[in-house]
Amino acid sequence: MRRRVLHLAVGLTAVLLALGARAGEVLQPLELNTVDARFAIRGDHAPRPGIVVVALDGRTLSELNLRPPLPRMLHARVMDTLRQARAKLIAYDIQFLAPATPASGDRVLIAAIRRARPVLATHDVAGAPLVVPAGVRVPEATVGSVGLLADPDNKIRREPYTGQQHRSFEVEAAERLLGHRVDPTRFPAWIDYAGGPGAYPTYALVDVLGGHVPASAFAGKLVVVGSSDPIEKDVFPTPVSASQMPGAEIHANGIATILDGFPLRSVSGWLDTLLIALLGLAPALLSLRLGPLKVLVISAGLLPGYLVAAQLAFDGGRIVLVTYPLLALVLSTAGSETVEFFTTTRERQRLRRNFARFVPAAVVDDVMSRTDDDLRLGGTTIESTVLFCDLRGFTHWAEPQPAATVIDTLNRYLTEMSDALLAHGGTVVSYMGDGIMAVFGAPIEQPDHADRALAAAREMLTVRLPRFNASLAEDEGFRMGIGLNSGPVSSGNVGSEQRLEY
Repeated sequence: MRRRVLHLAVGLTAVLLALGARAGEVLQPLELNTVDARFAIRGDHAPRPGIVVVALDGRTLSELNLRPPLPRMLHARVMDTLRQARAKLIAYDIQFLAPATPASGDRVLIAAIRRARPVLATHDVAGAPLVVPAGVRVPEATVGSVGLLADPDNKIRREPYTGQQHRSFEVEAAERLLGHRVDPTRFPAWIDYAGGPGAYPTYALVDVLGGHVPASAFAGKLVVVGSSDPIEKDVFPTPVSASQMPGAEIHANGIATILDGFPLRSVSGWLDTLLIALLGLAPALLSLRLGPLKVLVISAGLLPGYLVAAQLAFDGGRIVLVTYPLLALVLSTAGSETVEFFTTTRERQRLRRNFARFVPAAVVDDVMSRTDDDLRLGGTTIESTVLFCDLRGFTHWAEPQPAATVIDTLNRYLTEMSDALLAHGGTVVSYMGDGIMAVFGAPIEQPDHADRALAAAREMLTVRLPRFNASLAEDEGFRMGIGLNSGPVSSGNVGSEQRLEY
């Protein structure tokens, strides 16, 4: 019972510790790394059709011999070119935060916005709502926040619903394409990246301006325009590549995620809790039925098995916690193995002490090596010699004696006879008052068991009994009867978990 309580306590403690670690996000960086690993194992998938990127890249800046910010007339030309190519929606991830110089640049840009009606980017800052271009309200423009949701390791894995001023760039663009509102309860949403940088078709802004990209590349498509030059610091780490990804491509992946109905979703919190509980309790419950080695093997199998299951769930669009359930599994396994080690060690020490009282010390280790998980000797039939002996007339002598005298005399007699039995390799099975039952050849086989029993009997009669009688009063002395019988003997441990006899 004590062992069972300890195992259950270990399992519950492991579950509570894992739940506490989850609540405190203690392993959050490691958990996020497991998501990255799941992306890597799953590999790239086909990008959503109908989304392309126009990049303000290093080649564009070099060939135009310009540094940002580009003249707004150039952006107006890009918008007009994309509109004329019949782009379905222009999502412009370029920030226009200060009035143009000269002001004519703003007038040209505003006219292009009104013709193309793009989604425009803005800073995600507190304060008065921004207008695009700065200081000019353009009702035809939909403004979205390009603020990205970075995890503690600065990687972009999820997208927000809103910033401080405006809803997110992705939400605004997706709603324009879907024609209906997006459910805000789905956010923050995992971005289902199609792959690393370049997964979506990308064209240099200078090629668009130069007419080097056919209109068919943009017809009926969402076109995300943004910077990809690392110098502009609009590139970010993601879970799908060692190379940083331009913000415009991250937005493209985020918009595709919404349009696809959020293919990647975390499972419900109660399911994660259930998984933690199941893996935390499994080793403890198994330890109630199985030995420590079997529990260790099963737990070692559960760990990769759970990782495979988590990957299959990810491939199916569901993200389950990995580190916290495995933490519960490891803690519970370690705790159960520790409990088993100390309880088994304690029981073996107790059993060793008990056996050492009845068998020669030289064979105790052999006896212990034959016990099972419950520290029992299994039943076996073995050729042995059984010895029985008792004192003649001891009961009659003991009746008038004080109890202390009887016990003292009996102990001295049993000590003498037991020493003789053990000296010849016998096993003392039991004491029955002044009688003794011993066996030779069990539990350890002895080919010469009969010779050993006979030699022990002779020593008991010729050496031990006279010595014992000499210790008594001069007018006292006992005779002793000894019986020997050789043949097949059934032997083993019998009893309960609390008490065993051989």
